[in-house]
Amino acid sequence: MYYVGVDVGTASVRAALVTREGLLRSTAEEPISIWEPQSDHYVQSSSEIWEKCCTVVKKVTQDTERSQVRGIGFDATCSLVVLDRSFQPVPVNQDGDQQRNVVMWMDHRAAEQAARITNTGHAVLSRVGGVMSPEMQPPKLLWLKENLKESCWNKAAHFFDLPDFLSWKATGSLTRSLCTLVCKWTYCPPEGWDVSFWSMIGLEDLLENNASKIGQTNVVCSPGSPLGDGLTQEAAADLGLDPGTAVGASLIDAHAGGLESHRHLSFDILGVIGADVKGFHLPCEGQPITSRMAMICGTSSCHMAISERPLFVPGVWGPCLSAMVPDMWLNEGGQSATGRLIEHVVKGHAAYTQLQEQAQQRFPFTGENIYSYLNSHLSLMADSCSAVDRLGSGLHVWPDFHGNRSPLADPTLKGMVIGLSLSQTLEDLALLYLASVQALALGTRHILEAMKEAGHDIRTLFLCGGLSKNALFVQIHANATGLPVVLPDQMEAVLVGAAILGACASQDYSSIQEAMGRMAKVGKVVQPDHELQSFYERKYKVFLRLIAHQREYQALMKQR
Repeated sequence: MYYVGVDVGTASVRAALVTREGLLRSTAEEPISIWEPQSDHYVQSSSEIWEKCCTVVKKVTQDTERSQVRGIGFDATCSLVVLDRSFQPVPVNQDGDQQRNVVMWMDHRAAEQAARITNTGHAVLSRVGGVMSPEMQPPKLLWLKENLKESCWNKAAHFFDLPDFLSWKATGSLTRSLCTLVCKWTYCPPEGWDVSFWSMIGLEDLLENNASKIGQTNVVCSPGSPLGDGLTQEAAADLGLDPGTAVGASLIDAHAGGLESHRHLSFDILGVIGADVKGFHLPCEGQPITSRMAMICGTSSCHMAISERPLFVPGVWGPCLSAMVPDMWLNEGGQSATGRLIEHVVKGHAAYTQLQEQAQQRFPFTGENIYSYLNSHLSLMADSCSAVDRLGSGLHVWPDFHGNRSPLADPTLKGMVIGLSLSQTLEDLALLYLASVQALALGTRHILEAMKEAGHDIRTLFLCGGLSKNALFVQIHANATGLPVVLPDQMEAVLVGAAILGACASQDYSSIQEAMGRMAKVGKVVQPDHELQSFYERKYKVFLRLIAHQREYQALMKQR
């Protein structure tokens, strides 16, 4: 028996065929288009995304009997999909291109609307860290109403989170996932939509007809719940699967990775750790699931912690009930640009062409990437008796080149680099890369400290996503936070997490907890280098001063 997991990331669609034991049999990937019609506007096409979903699913199942595929699950970025009454795309930008109907998660066009919503001080804001982010759906919806009323707002009949769009496309069911509605739309079970909030921000019309445009109250379900009658005839033909194949209610992509990370522990309903982590000498062994943070690192990063009671963390989204794990509260911190920042820093450097040439010469046949080369080059630059980390002593980065998601929740913040010279050699590029990775790790420490102050007791990090394959990135996160980092046995954790949704929907397992426990194992454990504790204490003090200085400079320049 097999399950298919489909992951729609920022720039690609991936699928995996996964066994009952959680092993990947095959994977496939297809790129998807991103358009930036103007600054801070990022759009995609839901039609193209679905087409690419079908392509990758057909690829991974081409050598498998259709009857052997028991279920399919989808995860995706928390982007906003707009459709009309006939479920056709509605354009989300002034250019009027109908196919470009998706406002991407990283689109910050609604920063001013988000600030106005924050200024209302509505009680709903307590569940999003006290600050409404432009990456959430209410400000994006308000922007569309205020700026594209004729071409978009008046024509729109359905606003989907991208994961829910995929579930609807597969099954025809308009049932929404609790994961998306609770985390990105301010839905609060069991009461549902807060009428006073939507009225206060000027979007009361979305609640007409029992909120049919954004998800009817109580027409929601937990992730992994079976939707409709499974795949429709049309969707089954598109995907190359049997009609009626079970489809699980979807997850936001990072939450699928979090599900994969948390499932290592085979936890029961009380959230206690199972036997799977024994023998790894982890500080979370024998402790409840609340002692761990799942960190999903890709284009951006999400930092996900679970609690048995609601914990309110300033600048951190949540607490959200049952958004990822039934009957548990989720807090979600994050960094708006991680992999994207590293790529920006490296590819924008004068020595980037030289780096490409050197990497090609060093790894002509193995397919190693430029980051493997940079990691090796940094090791050569370091004294044999000294850790690579210490090379970052004189170069410091504040990593918020796309604003701060957590814990400061300030999208207006900018990146900072201290310690540059006139030199632009390959060594300078390597050092800037190192300092950027260290800054991202210190950003994670910043989020951890905010969560700790609010009552979380996190003792172990569980990493997955593309950057978890970068050994330097992983080790520096362990060193900078002082916590051990656990990597999954199957590195494509998000894909396996999506497949778990299909497995749960197939009812081959009695619960999502059973599916989570059966389909994974702990992989590698990376311990922190405690000899670097003092170094990172000092570097973290510099990190905090950087943001203090940025705000001081802003205040100075605002003076008349």
